[in-house]
Amino acid sequence: MTEAQSENDSFDKDLCGIANLRRFRHSAMAAPFDVFMVHQDAVYAEQAAWAAFKELDRIENKLSRFIENSDVSRISSLAPGRPLQIGLETFECLQISIKMSKQTDDAFDITFGSLHTGSNLLKLNEADHTVELQTEGVRIDLGAVGKGYAADRMGQVLRDWSIDTALISAGQSSILPLGTPTGLPGWPLTLSDPTDYSRLLARIHLSGRALSASGICKGPHIINPRSGKPVTRYGAWAAAQTAAAADALSTAFMVMSVDKIRAFCSAHPDTSALLVNKKVGGRLSRFGQWDKADFCG
Repeated sequence: MTEAQSENDSFDKDLCGIANLRRFRHSAMAAPFDVFMVHQDAVYAEQAAWAAFKELDRIENKLSRFIENSDVSRISSLAPGRPLQIGLETFECLQISIKMSKQTDDAFDITFGSLHTGSNLLKLNEADHTVELQTEGVRIDLGAVGKGYAADRMGQVLRDWSIDTALISAGQSSILPLGTPTGLPGWPLTLSDPTDYSRLLARIHLSGRALSASGICKGPHIINPRSGKPVTRYGAWAAAQTAAAADALSTAFMVMSVDKIRAFCSAHPDTSALLVNKKVGGRLSRFGQWDKADFCG
């Protein structure tokens, strides 16, 4: 891992005016993870970034279903009724996922299988950090929450290193801010129309909440767990207190009806949503509080 050179992406334009900004990149979870850090000491900044990326690799080794001996792979090969002890990180990620499933009426679901799905098929024992499957054929995939969870853990590592001002980006789809750059209300970011990247939808200053994006620009890979069919909404953003929650909610908002999303944001004031529906020409719909944002058009 070394300090990243300038990349041709939106972060370059958004963050280029911030003094003493350093950028570090590492690949994990099939995505580039970037750490932007405001710090005068280049050596110390790199050491802190390296510590965060080391934590990222450790989390991936537990959460990836593509790693043979990961906790997730062991869960997916588990026989029903047999408790399996798993690592604290995996257990926390499952807890978050089940909580998000319940709060969104199963619009968010980490389970898949040929016979049965649903978070109710996972039984957790917090005292022993065990998970138990309730029936056969259940598999889990933490891809829709894992990057956000990893970003949260990386953020804690940076705080332990006394890094007060930083931005963590997981593939530009999950973004976690720490502090705010001097003289700014938050980290300046732009949101573009996923149906036309040349069209600007909003300028925001991210502070105090994480932001996550989901969409089908690369194909209909998001499945509605209720119907088993691909979603038709083109893109969704969610802002929440943690990157893991925002990650899960941006996926859920791809599935939920507009009325359900409006009700969810009303019931959870720390959560906000933005939606783009291709059928209405990329028009942006917004829900909840976006007090540090300028919307275009």
